[in-house]
Amino acid sequence: MANVLVFADSRSYLYISLENCLQEFGHEIINVGTKVDEVDAVKEQISAIVIYADSEMVKKMQALVFLRDKALENDTPFFIIGDLEELQQIREVVPDHLVQKEFQRPVNVKDVGSIVNEYIQHEASHQKKKILVVDDSGAMLRSVKGWLEHKYQVILANSGAMAIKYLSTNRPDLVLLDYEMPVINGKQVLEMIRSESEFSNIPVIFLTGKNDKESIRQVLGLKPEGYILKTTKPDQIVEMIDEFFMKKKAL
Repeated sequence: MANVLVFADSRSYLYISLENCLQEFGHEIINVGTKVDEVDAVKEQISAIVIYADSEMVKKMQALVFLRDKALENDTPFFIIGDLEELQQIREVVPDHLVQKEFQRPVNVKDVGSIVNEYIQHEASHQKKKILVVDDSGAMLRSVKGWLEHKYQVILANSGAMAIKYLSTNRPDLVLLDYEMPVINGKQVLEMIRSESEFSNIPVIFLTGKNDKESIRQVLGLKPEGYILKTTKPDQIVEMIDEFFMKKKAL
């Protein structure tokens, strides 16, 4: 049995139907409303968060931001139900790596419940290695996630600052780091990682578009666990990451 937090009006028909569906799977439902103190009062370990957005979503943003910050501490996934405008509002608050699935209304509640249950069951039986991918290109982030997510738990950060914030409360098994990024580049991110004792030994592999000798020399001078060119074929990138974890396991 898992705890599923539902951010919704408990009087709505959809909430009642979803609650019944998830309870049939053996899960406990925790409902929170629009107030920060309601979210803060939740002390149970949460396996998934379901948001049922409505026309009053703007009034609930403060509580949603607080919920997002709590979710970031444990990488708790979000399942979001709403229309296109409501989904966009929530996307502006909840980072991509926390959004497991979106459902555009109208929805079949049983389908939502089944997908949430399948995720919980899968996570319980398969503890995937966690990889933080850091790149300022949204297209590159989506591509890498698509290549890796069938084997690994993939967390996305679109800036060095977001990566550092994530690492302050989470510990991935590997960081795939872009070298060239604005504001805080890959070199600076790696230096920050190595300077903090609590996550200084997190392995880092550079995923870079630079293939000239000088750029490669600079990358290797930072002593990462490796570097991969972005021009490498996707299946080869997956193989290289698989090999990295196999070698690490053998040590």
